[in-house]
Amino acid sequence: MTNLEGIFRREWGPAVAALSRWSGDLTVAEDAVQEAFTEALRSWPRDGVPNNVGGWVLTVARNRALDRLRRESSRPGRELAAVVENSWPHIEGVPVHPVRDDELRMMFMCAHPALDSASQLALTLRLISGLTVAEIARALLQSEAAVGQRITRAKTKIRGANIPLRVPPAELLMERMPHVLACIYSVFTEGYWSTAGPSAIRDELCDEGVRLAGELCALMPDEANARGLSALVLLHDSRRTTRVDGAGALVPLDEQDRQRWDRGRIARGLDDLRRARGATDSYLPQAVIAAAHATAPSWAATDWALICQAYDRLIAITGSPVARANRALAIGFRDGFDAGLAALDEVASDPLLARSNTVATIRADLLRRAGRRDEAADWYRIALEHGGSTPSREFLRRRLSEVSG
Repeated sequence: MTNLEGIFRREWGPAVAALSRWSGDLTVAEDAVQEAFTEALRSWPRDGVPNNVGGWVLTVARNRALDRLRRESSRPGRELAAVVENSWPHIEGVPVHPVRDDELRMMFMCAHPALDSASQLALTLRLISGLTVAEIARALLQSEAAVGQRITRAKTKIRGANIPLRVPPAELLMERMPHVLACIYSVFTEGYWSTAGPSAIRDELCDEGVRLAGELCALMPDEANARGLSALVLLHDSRRTTRVDGAGALVPLDEQDRQRWDRGRIARGLDDLRRARGATDSYLPQAVIAAAHATAPSWAATDWALICQAYDRLIAITGSPVARANRALAIGFRDGFDAGLAALDEVASDPLLARSNTVATIRADLLRRAGRRDEAADWYRIALEHGGSTPSREFLRRRLSEVSG
């Protein structure tokens, strides 16, 4: 990702959220921010990147949105200009709701009960993180066509049914909390395990996921499920800088330098984990797994029994085939690699996993560790057929070379 692309990823969500709140129209906001980025591609190489990138993007996007609203409105242009220009400082200067963060507000807005949950998630990921339809499809294990249709239908429904772009009253925030948690975790996950492209990690999405989880905890400090999510992203993020080497190649967990893990993030994550007692959703058992890794003094000292118990709890909550596949790997470390392969066989045919290389990658790893090199090589080749980010494919090629030599 080039520097400009990184800037665009970072500024997309805040700009779309602010413009949506100002204009009351998701499409106008998204199109205006896209036009601002197009203008940046033309002018920044010539004039240089402005000192206040976010302010530049927001100002240009607002002007583009204003031009469009003038063209489309039946009001006289002068009257419309006065209305929207006067609304901008009012919106920016007066806090009117306990949810102060624009992107967090957008997540609560997109969780309107008139939209189905899958459409809520796809729409929010597009608007907040700037993920492409292809990236959202990979993250949700759905087809690009299905995700694109969901986003289009959601926008159409919002406009056609005149659904207001506003955050619900404070007393109704809890009913929209599951959607907001899922969106924040999806943003972080796409950053931490990038599904495509030249980089294994997308720092701006990791940073945004951690920031939004913290904002949510600040908004609802006693909400256990928010604490569970915050614990999860902090504990994962503590290892971020050790997940790739100086050349950008992936470094697996058992080979990472634990002395370089961020102890401050681990401490904050463990504190949130303690405060997540009573959480009922899937983030708590995932955070327990992350904590087991973060606190193990070495790979050999990892508490695989605790990790398997946490996977059992996660599967009881979600029934996720991805969780069952990852549990098989944990069983392999707890009970032996043949036991892990047997557990993987129980989930390998699940159709939801057909869109990813999860099963092939886990099977290849278990076979490699069991010393069954020829079989492992076959499965590494199968895993490579499923695509993925450039670093993840290079990692699979490296493993293939190891078992083929």
